[in-house]
Amino acid sequence: MVLGVFVLGVIYAMPNFYPPDYAIQISRGAGGQDISDRELSVALDALQNSNVRVKASSLEEGSGLIRLENADEQLRAQPLIQRALHDLQSEFVVALNSAPTTPGWLRDLGAEPMKYGLDLRGGVHFLMEVDTVSAVTDRLEGMEQDIKRGFRSGSDRIRYAGSSIIDGQTLQFVFAEESLRNRARSRIEETYAQFLVTGQDVPNADAPFGLNLTMSDAAVREIEDFAVQQNLQTIRNRVNELGVAEPLVQRLGRQRIVVDLPGVQDTAEAKKILGKVATLEFRMEASPDASRGSILPYTYEGRAVRLERDLILRGERVFDAQVGFDPDTGLPQVNITLDSEGGELMHRSTRYNIGRRMAVVFIETKTRDRYEMRGGEEVKITEPYVEERVISLATVQAALGVSFRITGLQGAEARDLALLLRAGALAADMFIAEERTVGASLGQENIELGAISVAIGLGLVVIFMVAFYQWFGLAANIALMANLLLLVAVMSSLSATLTLPGIAGIVLTVGMAVDANVLIFSRIKEELKKSTPPQMAINAGFERAFVTILDANLTTLLVAVILYSIGTGPVKGFAITLSIGILTSMFTAIMGTRALVNLAVGGRPIKRLAIGWQR
Repeated sequence: MVLGVFVLGVIYAMPNFYPPDYAIQISRGAGGQDISDRELSVALDALQNSNVRVKASSLEEGSGLIRLENADEQLRAQPLIQRALHDLQSEFVVALNSAPTTPGWLRDLGAEPMKYGLDLRGGVHFLMEVDTVSAVTDRLEGMEQDIKRGFRSGSDRIRYAGSSIIDGQTLQFVFAEESLRNRARSRIEETYAQFLVTGQDVPNADAPFGLNLTMSDAAVREIEDFAVQQNLQTIRNRVNELGVAEPLVQRLGRQRIVVDLPGVQDTAEAKKILGKVATLEFRMEASPDASRGSILPYTYEGRAVRLERDLILRGERVFDAQVGFDPDTGLPQVNITLDSEGGELMHRSTRYNIGRRMAVVFIETKTRDRYEMRGGEEVKITEPYVEERVISLATVQAALGVSFRITGLQGAEARDLALLLRAGALAADMFIAEERTVGASLGQENIELGAISVAIGLGLVVIFMVAFYQWFGLAANIALMANLLLLVAVMSSLSATLTLPGIAGIVLTVGMAVDANVLIFSRIKEELKKSTPPQMAINAGFERAFVTILDANLTTLLVAVILYSIGTGPVKGFAITLSIGILTSMFTAIMGTRALVNLAVGGRPIKRLAIGWQR
């Protein structure tokens, strides 16, 4: 078993001995076609004309991949390729990338190299905080208008004297009469389950009968989760435009988002993309006899459509959009929820237009590059432009209100539409709480220094174990080497990311891995002092030290799990490496070392056991 585990460790650690190539990846913009041989040839010709050395090029999964000699050649190649492809009048994403050089037979076995974190590869890190307080307040303001509209509608109208928002979570209405307050309370409790409704008198006021509507913690958490999730998806969509290979965009805690952009060194460009403007518009399709001045021309699914110039509402009125299924047909649909004002605008526009088609227009502010000669040199100029496209055109089957659905979609169309409706704009404001840039050269230096620290730590441990425990120490050192190999293999197979704190975890693991052997060997020496026969002393040492080793490693593993659960990116990297190192070191120190000892002395008559200095 030990030998089998070691062989698997060798196989899955091997990809890390094949360093990746510096590469440029060329792909189309959103919704584009695959890269062709012609476009790849244009890029290669541009590099050849500028004396940039190319190792290899290929078309892989619809993208073009150009491998280069070093990082300097990679940085030179990117603007050259962007300039050459610019003349083709199409939208391309030219990204810095790293191309694996793992042999095919290893890839067929699922063996892949470890990924490097931002601090080892270079790039930009943002820690962004979502203003969830304003998201809750905005939702409360929308519900305030909805409640007021309910008080004014119908024959049983309720007259209120005023309203206000208290502490960002409580909505207060005041009434001139207690009977009005009681009627309002009954109506609100029947309609709005997310409020805790309490009466509160307001002394010395013209309207002394107050009614407080406090949003429940569950409702607040739901609003916050929605705001963070929508912002998270929006940021992911925007990061894709940067053409970053293996970006990291994930939620951290209750209201923070971590954005790691490997290979990006221009923080201003990253901020511009992350903070760009995108929104939605709802418009009715124009009638055939509409005048030219009252229509806007668009295209949808390859054909021309005409929409009314009059706007129904914009995307900021969309609170939520989820994929569902039509209960009658079982086909996919998109369930849309608007705020109260948006619901009123939608109802007003659709109640007399049943049977006509309504369009959803996605509007996005993007940037494009152009080149012009200035002072005898060609200069790249980036200028903004607005891109508008129709993402849905559906028939209105009934007067719509706050909640409605769009049907007649395929599964993928429904998912994409819900995504665009949710991610068109940020649900709440965000600000950058933390920002840092790691240069590519600094990342390479971190790798080199980390490797040196591991080598020094390993060398000192090896010398100590051989000096104090002689050939038993040699067995422990062999197990230590196997432990490092298994650690790398497990991290590679789990697609874990190696960071600078992760290297610190490896160094710590090197020192901790021999703790178990020290306990075992010390126990064997104690047994030998009692004149226990060598074979029985070896058996007693491994058996009786096991519980102590298990307790010590479990407590450390518990701390590592806590660090991973509450820590940020660098702390998580340390915790992952430490956790895997603890598990692999227990296996190699207990089972691996015992296998080597049994192989050397098992079943042989031994009169004297050399296990270091003994009194």
